[in-house]
Formats: sequence, structure tokens, C-alpha cells
Amino acid sequence: MEISWLQAILIGICACLSSMPGMGGSSIGNYTLGRPLVGGLVCGLILGDVTTGVLVGCAMQVVYIALVTPGGTVSADVRAVSYIGIPLAMAALNSYGLGASTAEGTALATSFGTMVGTLGTVLFYGTATINLVWQHIGWRAVEKRQYKKLYLVDMGLPWISHLICSFIPTVIMCKLGADVVELIKISLPMDGLAMKTLFTVGSLLPCVGIAILLKQIVKKATDFIPFLFGVVLAASMGVNLVSATVIAGMFAIITYNLKMLLLKKSADGVDDDDEEDI
Repeated sequence: MEISWLQAILIGICACLSSMPGMGGSSIGNYTLGRPLVGGLVCGLILGDVTTGVLVGCAMQVVYIALVTPGGTVSADVRAVSYIGIPLAMAALNSYGLGASTAEGTALATSFGTMVGTLGTVLFYGTATINLVWQHIGWRAVEKRQYKKLYLVDMGLPWISHLICSFIPTVIMCKLGADVVELIKISLPMDGLAMKTLFTVGSLLPCVGIAILLKQIVKKATDFIPFLFGVVLAASMGVNLVSATVIAGMFAIITYNLKMLLLKKSADGVDDDDEEDI
């Protein structure tokens, strides 16, 4: 798969928009457009292979499903995973002749995403460091009561940071990365020890993401039951992700209504002892 300059530029723009304030802040930018699940769809549309893009995005999303950024600290930059890792993984799958839905294809995609995510951390902190300059300009504008200048500081100057640390690296790596993938294919054959190791490590990475997620949501043993219920639905009944989401939504509505009834009872001053007396 050859990535043209136009495709690389479009992917670079998406990498910038995934964290820009002009895209609605973190909710629409970083936590939506910047997620691998959404990035896979976008890259698939740009590169002309939506199916592979979505499958690769799903594989990478599982690894980073529980990733949080407390206090601005990041262990991996998912924007780099979405808009550098996914295009390179798609190129690698095409080069090796692997399907994105196969175990080997998933392992290869997650390995590429992890490598790029670590590199993206450097780009993330580079953007944050340059933004400190614009923040200093903003404070000076506030001290001089030049409040209209804050629009430039908030929505204009950050584009420079993202052009330097997001757009340019993304364009270069996406355009030239396809050639690197071909070089890797020649240097590391499929039956070699290096590729077998890569497949083994890559197949374990989704387990890490799910384990981190469970560590956050499981507080007692009974919290495993909803998780295992979804696994049983998929394994025994063949329920796909969309159907499982609808079933989970129904249970969520039931749980929500029960909690609302309990809160209403508490607000009305009705307790269990009064109900027993009645």
C-alpha cells in the first residue's frame, strides 16, 4: 500500500484536529476524534480501505481502552497511535499479505500501535512545551487588559504547536513509513524469530488493556459478573458487539430506573421500616 502526499496531509490534519480547542475541546477532539476506534474509520476512508481501517482501529483501541491522562501525564499518545500507527499498520498488513481480522494481523497491528504510541509521547510533550510560550503571551495580555488577544492565544497560536509536533511528523512518517514497512518486510521474514516474537507480544497487548480496565471498575468479586455475562453472550450465543451494546443499554436503563426510585423514596422520607408497618 502506497500512501500519497495528499493522503498523508489529510491524515496529518486529522492528527492536529484531534486535540485542537477549535474542535470542541477534549470531548470532541482528544476523546473522540483522537481515539483509535474513530481514527481507524477516518484512516480507512482516506486510504480507501474502511474495513481494514476499522479492524485495525478496534485492535488498537482494546490496548488503550483504559488509558487516562491524570494531570496531563501520558504513557502513550493515542493520537499518534490513531494517525501514525494505524496507517503504518495498514501498510504492513498489505505488505505481508495478512488479513486484519486474523490473529497474526491483529498482533502485528497492536505491535505497530504500541511502538508509535511511545514515540507519540515525545510529540505530546513537545506540543505542551511550545504551548507554554503561548500561555505566557496570554498572561501578559491579561495583565495589560488586552482580552481580545486571548482569542488568538487560545485558537490561533496553538496551531503552530500542532503543526510542528503533530502535522509535520505525521505527514512525514505516513508518507515515508510505507517504504520503511517494505524494508522491514525484506529484513524480517514472516517465519523469522523477530516476527514470531512480535506476533507473540502483540497478541498479549489487548489483555493488558482489558486488565487495566478491570482494575479500575472491579471493586468486589461480584463486579466480574457483568463482564463475564458479556463474554458468555459472545462465546455461547454468537452475539456481536452491536447486539451486546443494545443488551447492555437495556440493563443500564433498568439499573438507572431502580436507582432513581430509591433516590425518590429517600427524598420522600419513606424508609423500609415504614413500608413494613404499612
